[in-house]
Amino acid sequence: MRRKLETRSLLLCALSAAAVVVACHDGETDVVMVGTVERTLVEVSAPVSERLVEVGVSRGEHVAAGGVVARLDETLARAEVAAAEAALAGARARTVMAREELARAQRLERESVASHQSLDRAQLERDQADALVREAQARLDASRKRLADLRVIAPVAGVVDQIPFDVGERVPAGAVLAVLLADGSPWARVWLPERAVANVVPGTQADVRIDGRPGTWPGRVLDVGREPEFTPHFALTERERQHLVYETRIALDDAALATLRPGVPAEVTIRLAPLHVEARR
Repeated sequence: MRRKLETRSLLLCALSAAAVVVACHDGETDVVMVGTVERTLVEVSAPVSERLVEVGVSRGEHVAAGGVVARLDETLARAEVAAAEAALAGARARTVMAREELARAQRLERESVASHQSLDRAQLERDQADALVREAQARLDASRKRLADLRVIAPVAGVVDQIPFDVGERVPAGAVLAVLLADGSPWARVWLPERAVANVVPGTQADVRIDGRPGTWPGRVLDVGREPEFTPHFALTERERQHLVYETRIALDDAALATLRPGVPAEVTIRLAPLHVEARR
């Protein structure tokens, strides 16, 4: 159930804020980019369409992995479990009768009272009864699993960021019941210009300035996107709009930044090693 989702809404926010200021022409080695701080978002979804009877958390509350986030109406699911248990009991009773009949047919066949065909039929009925028991058991296991899923739990530890539904509402299957900001270090999303991408690799050190936090924080490049994108049309001049950029994530491992919320503006500086290009002859 666990899915690490960097939602497209935050991506659009990053795009709208991501102006790129580059100083990496000949002899210059700094790449300065403006982006946003992000966190890993985990969406907790409803397994089925059912009425919401309990919300076990509140916005801003920290929830442990496995903690109950919400509970859906269990009336129909409990009825399905009861029906599956009854079907399993009936299948087991049929199996007992089929095995007794098989034992009787085997005895009569040894005494030459019953034909071999009668023994074959008894064996077939026993095999069918055993198959019905396995099928009934599988149905019972599935119904119990559906019942357990109505207690919606947090797949990871984190802080509750959103609770879209209220108690009493009927939620559709797959609807998001809660959004968690997963525990762990935040990261900054910026847009690396094409002319610098060849010199930036995972692990490259960076300096990060965060709005509202004094000083400069150390960072490192987590990854650089493989597919280029166009610079946001309002970010740069008409000439610069044609340049390609690559989505880049910068890890912020300092524990003091662990509580940052997504969307906080950040400025990232990557200092590249000077490039020495041999002049063309």
